[in-house]
Amino acid sequence: MRTLFLLALITVSEATIGIFVKLTGGLIPIHTLNFYALLTATGFLMLTMPVLNRAPLRPPWGNMTDTLIVGALIAAQISVFNVAMTLVPIANAVIFWSVAPFFTFIFSAIFLKEKATLGNVLTFGIAIFGIVLAKPLSGGHMLGNLVALADGAVYAAMVTYMRHEGKSETGNDIAWSMLVAALILAPSVLIFGPGQVFSTAEAGVPAGIWALALGLVSTGFAYFGISLVLKTLNANVYSLIDIIVSPVVATLLGFLILAETPASSTVYGGALLLFAGFLLTWQTTRDKPNVAVHPCQCRVASA
Repeated sequence: MRTLFLLALITVSEATIGIFVKLTGGLIPIHTLNFYALLTATGFLMLTMPVLNRAPLRPPWGNMTDTLIVGALIAAQISVFNVAMTLVPIANAVIFWSVAPFFTFIFSAIFLKEKATLGNVLTFGIAIFGIVLAKPLSGGHMLGNLVALADGAVYAAMVTYMRHEGKSETGNDIAWSMLVAALILAPSVLIFGPGQVFSTAEAGVPAGIWALALGLVSTGFAYFGISLVLKTLNANVYSLIDIIVSPVVATLLGFLILAETPASSTVYGGALLLFAGFLLTWQTTRDKPNVAVHPCQCRVASA
């Protein structure tokens, strides 16, 4: 029961990313907003991860290269995803981002020499049909849809690298990688400005409060929660749940809070795409039981 409750909290926290981005009302430049979120998440994780892992927060001197690379990939993935959120409805962003398992599979085949099965090929066919049905190049959301698709590739590159290195983000290193990500985006404040953090945004709340929520709830707690739940739940099981539930919850929140109604083509195509992602995840974790290919944002099981 405790694990199920935690899973529910994690799912909701992940699904609030687009909500908080949009609730700032554009008062904070998106790249600056990403920096604020990562800085907040870094502080949260540096306080909580040592308690969770019962180990002091020591700098990863023996793992510095991996920490830097993962941090850079986190900065890129979160930045591109949040940019997509400013361009399209939440449903579009989360649905088109869900091509990540397919990019992961492609990158793994190229760089990790993993072979495709007939089932994988058929699943790819379903995914392609879903993308075509969702019409990412039509309407006024073409740019945002393409950005969301590109973010799936960025995320897949991160997962592939971490699998290659046999990394698990359940330890304290994730806090240091998050710090690297925040430092990479720190120049955004000088380049784009600090934004109107004290100005009233949506719902009569200062924009800075929504930025703080983005970092604390959507990012920091999500990473902490996954690290906690993976101590009692198999990563593959979490992956299978997350790939379907998180996009659905995010779309529902977009409808309930922001009155965003996705196009019918996006709904039908997205349903096929999510189903295909679920199948691919199941096929991969069935054949390689110690590998998770689609945990949220950048949590992966040890390869």
